[in-house]
Amino acid sequence: MTTEHGTTSRTARGTDLQQAARDHLWMHFTRHSVYEEGGHVPTIVRGEGHKIWDDTGREYIDGLAGLFVVQVGHGRTELAETALKQAEKLAFFPIWSYAHPAAIELAERLAAGAPGDLNRVFFTTGGGEAVESAWKLAKQYFKLTGKPKKHKVISRSIAYHGTPHGALSITGLPPLKEDFEPLVPGAHKVPNTNIYRASEDLRDDPKAFGRWAADRIAEAIEFEGPDTVAAVFLEPVQNAGGCFPPPPGYFERVREICDEYDVLLVSDEVICAFGRIGSMFACEDFGYVPDIITCAKGMTSGYSPIGAMIASDRLFEPYKNGTNSFAHGYTFGGHPVSAAVALANLDIFEREGLNAHVKENAPAFRRTLERLLDLPIVGDVRGEGYFYGIELVKDKATRETFDAAESESMLRGYLSKALFDAGLYCRADDRGDPVVQLAPPLTIGQAEFDDIEQRLRTVLTEAPNHL
Repeated sequence: MTTEHGTTSRTARGTDLQQAARDHLWMHFTRHSVYEEGGHVPTIVRGEGHKIWDDTGREYIDGLAGLFVVQVGHGRTELAETALKQAEKLAFFPIWSYAHPAAIELAERLAAGAPGDLNRVFFTTGGGEAVESAWKLAKQYFKLTGKPKKHKVISRSIAYHGTPHGALSITGLPPLKEDFEPLVPGAHKVPNTNIYRASEDLRDDPKAFGRWAADRIAEAIEFEGPDTVAAVFLEPVQNAGGCFPPPPGYFERVREICDEYDVLLVSDEVICAFGRIGSMFACEDFGYVPDIITCAKGMTSGYSPIGAMIASDRLFEPYKNGTNSFAHGYTFGGHPVSAAVALANLDIFEREGLNAHVKENAPAFRRTLERLLDLPIVGDVRGEGYFYGIELVKDKATRETFDAAESESMLRGYLSKALFDAGLYCRADDRGDPVVQLAPPLTIGQAEFDDIEQRLRTVLTEAPNHL
C-alpha cells in the first residue's frame, strides 16, 4: 500500500510502517520512550539536492547533510549507477592479502590528495573504525621501533571520536562513556579551543589563547611521561561542543610539540575532510601536516559506507620487513562497491569544483549566520567552511549558560521539534553548552543560506518562551 505521496505505508509483511519501526527498529542515540505510546517516528523517504522529504510528504532543508555526510547532495543518479555497475562486476572481495581495482585506485587517489608523505591507505567501513585503527597502529609502530612503552593518547575535552571501545576512550564526553566502562586505559584529555569560554585574559587574544591551548598538550605529555605517549588525536574543527575552530598558530605549535616528544599527530577528519572546511583534507586549510588522517563520511557522500586511515610512509616502513604485519582489519573495509562510489563521488568534486565553491562561499555563510547575533539567546556563531555552531545563552552580557533542566527543556522539549516543524533538519545539541549545528550539502549558496537563517530566526526568537 502506498500513500498519496507515493511512499509505502506498510512493510512487506503487511505491518504498518510506523508500528514496525516502534516494535523492531533500534535507532542509534535515541530515547525510545517517546515512541512507546504511539509517537510518530520521523521517517525520511526521499532526497534531492539539499532537500529531504518525510513519509507525510513534508519537505525539509537538510541542514546537516544527513550526519555531516552528503557533501554532493541527495539524488545523484550517477553514484547509484556506479554502485550497480560495480556490484554486477564484483560485489565483494576482501582486501585481506588480496586486492581489487577499486580499492587500489581509491587508495592511490586519496594518497595523491593527502599532504606530505601520507601515502598508505588502510580502509575501514566508518570513522570510529578509522580512529580505532590509528590508535592500534600508533601502539604497534612504537613497539616495532623499539619504544614499547609509548601507548597513551592525548585528546581534547568534549571531543567525539567514535563509539568502539578504543575510540570511545579517546572521546572526551564522560556521559557517553560511563555506561560502558571500564574502557581502554591510557587516554588523557586536555582543554579544547572554545575561545568563547576562555578566561577573560585570553578570549580577546586568539593567538595567545591558541598558544595556551597547545601548550596544555605539551604539559600533558610531560606529566604522563614522553616515553609513554604515542599519539595526539585532534579534529581540525572540533565537532562536539559546537564547532570549535583552531586559533591562529595552534596547529603549528602542536606540530612542534609532537615532533619534540616523538608523538604522532592524528588529524581526525571524519567530519572535516572532503570539502567540509574547503580543501579535500582540512589539515591543509589550517597549514599542518599530520602523521595520520582518519576520514570517512564525505568520501562517498553517504551513498555507500567507507572510511580510511591514511598514514605516512614512515609509519609503514616497519611493515616492509620480515614477518611484520598489522594484524587488524574489517570484513567490509575497502568494499568494492563503496570504493567505486567514492571514486565517482570525487569525480563530482572535481567536475563541479566543490572545494573552490566552499572556499568562495564560506564567508557569505558565516555573515548570514552572524545576523542571528542580534537575538538575545544567540551568544556565539563559530565554525569554518560549511560547518557552523550557534551557541545559545541565558544571558548574553555574562555568557551565562543554561542549567541541565533548562537545557533539556529548551533543546529536547522545544528546539529539536520546532526546527523540524519549521522545515529545517539540523542538530540541537548539549554535549557541552547548548548549540545548534549546521553542516549542509556543499552545493548550496546564498539563497539557501538566507532560507536557513530565516527558519532559524523564527524558531530561536521563540525559544526563550519555552524554558
